[in-house]
This record gives sequence, structure tokens and C-alpha cells, in this order.
Amino acid sequence: MTTVFDIAIIGAGFAGLIAAQDLKQAGYSVILLEKSRGVGGRCATRRVSDIPVDHGVRYLEATGKQTQNLIQQLTATNVLQLWMDKIDVFKDNQLQPQQTQPLYIAPNGMNSVGKELAVGLDIWFNRRVERLTPTLNKTWYLSLEVTHPTATENPEEVEAKAVILAIPAPQALLLLEPLTAELPANFVEQVRSVEYNACITVMAGYEFTHTPPWKAITFPENETIAWVSLDSSKRDNPKQTVLVVQSSAKFAEDYLDTTDLQPVGEMLLNAATDYLSLGKPEWMQVHRWKYAFCRKPLTVPCLTTITPLPLVCAGDWCGESQIETALASGKAAAQFFQD
Repeated sequence: MTTVFDIAIIGAGFAGLIAAQDLKQAGYSVILLEKSRGVGGRCATRRVSDIPVDHGVRYLEATGKQTQNLIQQLTATNVLQLWMDKIDVFKDNQLQPQQTQPLYIAPNGMNSVGKELAVGLDIWFNRRVERLTPTLNKTWYLSLEVTHPTATENPEEVEAKAVILAIPAPQALLLLEPLTAELPANFVEQVRSVEYNACITVMAGYEFTHTPPWKAITFPENETIAWVSLDSSKRDNPKQTVLVVQSSAKFAEDYLDTTDLQPVGEMLLNAATDYLSLGKPEWMQVHRWKYAFCRKPLTVPCLTTITPLPLVCAGDWCGESQIETALASGKAAAQFFQD
């Protein structure tokens, strides 16, 4: 039997979570469909020997009204705390301190932010939407693929009066292209115009005696490395020195489709070691982000249509400001149904 909702939201990143909370408060029945087993999207934390390591979003800063409100809310509940207000920049072969806005992190891992935004929501994990089909009953039929063999507690289909696609544009495109003839002219083309930079992230653990004097360094002139952080500096009473190295867009583009990422991660870590004398790690893990940073976004807060049925596209690809954009886009998507 198909389950019917007012609105189905595909993707439990920041945009999807914010939209879901606003719509739930407005009285709509909402289901969130998430292909992974956790919330928050790229605001991600991996646990290595019970040590949290942030391998996606590095921190939150108040770049606009939405992030400012979120930071105030989560610092009041001790989910977030101030990390620092300056980042070292490696430029002209030396470290140069650079003043920034206050940067906030989650001691228990940045995925704590997504978990807070998800409180009270109905979320089906390990469900990838394979197909969107408008029905004669004026509803969207969503065919679901189970992405984990143990995820059998929910149905494999959903029916909803409206859909929000809160996923990266290329993933949304896979669902929209079969509907090109039914959607308004240029709708699919706008989604197709969005472009991303990829990123490869290396996480590495060192003896606790090896603690650098810095917390984070950016590399604006480097073709291999973009960012190195002392991730363990985010933790209360860290058990180990943990570093996170994120690649440049160029490096990620060159190696994104490599089957075995371990040698790629070693190359990235070795490049950082050459600059920072990091020593040999006790462990190392690698993660690829295919859609890490949107380099060519849309200029609207969300993309909407009521033809053939209500459909909204939202996310950090609907503006210039990453996290702020994702939050604002989620709110705009929810507002579309309330205007």
C-alpha cells in the first residue's frame, strides 16, 4: 500500500531539513527521503576508533541571517562553541595569520548540527528516489531503491501532493530529465547549468605528542592542497592528534574517478607533510566529495513550478553563500507552499 503525504522532500541536508521543519510547523504532513544513513549532507562526521572527525563542512560562521540565527540557537544549547577567529594562510612560503569572523564548531562532530535540525521529523534513511512520476490522481509517485540491505522497515514507494528536491543539482537532474516534456520550458536547463567543484578529504591520526601550534591553514596558491585543520582542536580532551586535509578543486578533478583512493590520499597527505612537517600517521582514511562546492549556482533562492504538479528545487546551489544559501533556500522552498 502506498503511503500518501502532503510533501515529500528528497535529501536530508540543511535545505531539506529546514524546509521540513517549517512545513511541519505549518501543519503539512512531510516525509524526508535520504539515501544515506544520516542527516546533514556535507556537514558530515566520521568516527574512527570512537573519535569524531569532521570530513565535510569545516565550521559555521555567521555569513547571513540564517546562519546567525542557527549559531545563536545551537550555542545556547551547547551544540556549537567558538573555535577561533583567525585562520593561518600559507602564502609566499610562510604562515600568515588572517582575521576572520568567529568560527563555530561542534565538539561532538559537525553532524550534530544536522541531528539538531532533524529533531521531530519523519525521515526514511537508506532510500534513494529512482523515479518521479505524476499520476492521474494529481500526486507524485516516488519509486524508492533500498540502499542498505537492513533498511526494510519502510515501504519502497511514496505518494505525495508535492515534492522538494533538496539534493545537488546533478542528482536532481537524473530525476528531472525524464520529465523534461512535462515541465515548463527551460526548467531542466536551469538545473543543468549548475556546476560544482569536487574535493578529496584525507583524515589522519598521529601520536598525541605531535600537536601543531596552529588550528587551521588555507593554501590559496597551492594546486594540491586547499585546507589543513587540526581537527582534534575541536574536541574536548582529545585522545589523539587528528588532521584533516582537503584538496584543491584541480587535484580532486584529476583523481575523482580513481577506484582506489588510498594512494590518492597518501599523495595529498604527503603534499601537506612537505609543507608542515606532520610526520607519519598511525592511520589514514580518504573520502571523495563529488559535489563539494558549487562554483556556478543559480541566482534564485529556489526553483519552482506547479506544472505538471508542485515541484521545488532547493539547496546550496541556489545562491553564492554555501551554508547560508542552503538554509535560506530551504526556507524559501517551504514558503512557496504557504504563499
